[in-house]
Amino acid sequence: MSSSDWPALPFAEWEKTCDTLHMWTQIVGKTRLKLAPLENHWWNVPFYVTARGLTTSAIPCVSGTLEIEFDLVAHQLWMRASSGCMHSMRLYPRSVADFYAEYMAALKMLGIDVKIYRVPSEFDDPTPFDQDHHHASYDTEYVERFRNILVHSDRVFKQFRARFLGKCSPVHFFWGSFDLAVTRFSGRLAPQKEGVDAMQREAYSHEVISCGWWPGNRAFPQPAFYSYSVPVPPGLDAEPVRPAAAYWDRQLGEFILKYEDARTAPSPEQAILDFCQSSYEAGAKLAQWNRASLERPK
Repeated sequence: MSSSDWPALPFAEWEKTCDTLHMWTQIVGKTRLKLAPLENHWWNVPFYVTARGLTTSAIPCVSGTLEIEFDLVAHQLWMRASSGCMHSMRLYPRSVADFYAEYMAALKMLGIDVKIYRVPSEFDDPTPFDQDHHHASYDTEYVERFRNILVHSDRVFKQFRARFLGKCSPVHFFWGSFDLAVTRFSGRLAPQKEGVDAMQREAYSHEVISCGWWPGNRAFPQPAFYSYSVPVPPGLDAEPVRPAAAYWDRQLGEFILKYEDARTAPSPEQAILDFCQSSYEAGAKLAQWNRASLERPK
C-alpha cells in the first residue's frame, strides 16, 4: 500500500471543514434516527463506509425505503427512494443552515415528511441547524483525505471483526461522536450506572470492548485510533498494548494510538491490527471473558 492510502490529517488544518461536515452528517443521521425503528445499542442510527463515502443504508419510511449517501469523491449528497425517485445536492462551501433548508425541501419533494431535533448531538456548539450560518467550510482535499482514511480503517476493522465469533457490531460510523467503530460483546449484562442518559444506557447495556478511529476534536485535537472497555476492569490502565507508540490516556480513560504514529509505521495495517488485538486481549483478560467460546481458533 502507498502512503497516500493513509494521508496526513492534522485536525487544525481542516477543523472548520470537519465541523461543517460533522453537522451535515448529523442532519442526515437524525433523519435515520427518526425514521428507523430502534435496534439494540442504537445500531439503527450509524452510517456505513462505501467505496465513495458514507451511506445510511436503506431507511424504512412510509413510502418504502430511502437511502442517503455522502459521495465524497464527486462531492454530492445522493438521496434515493425505493419509488425510483432520486435527488442530489452538491457539497461545497455553504452554511449548515443553507444545507439544512435544501435537504429538508428535497425530502419533501421525495414524499418524505419528517421533523428532526435540530440541536447538534455530542458537539460543543448547540446552535440549531437552521440557525447555523457560521459553519460553512468545505475543503475537498481534506474531505478526500478523510474518506481515504475511513475506507482503509473500515477494511482493517473488518479483518479484526472477523476473528470474533461472539456478538459483534458492524463496522459503522457514528455521526454524533463522528467516529468509525467496531464493538465486541462478552454476552453478559453490564452494571447500570446511576445518572446516565437513555443513550448511554442503551449503548452500554452489556459488557463491551470497542475499537475505533476518529479525526479528533477541540478537546483532543489530533486523529487517533482508540480502544475502551465498559465497564473498565481494574488494572486496565497498567496493561501493555502494541505497538510501542500506543498508550493509556488518563484524560480519555482509554487506549490511544495516534493516527500519525500508525500511518508512519512500517505497516500501518499491522500496527492498527496489533493495537486492536492487544487492547482487546487486555480488557478481555481482566474482565474474564470466556475467550475460548468467543474467538475464532487460529
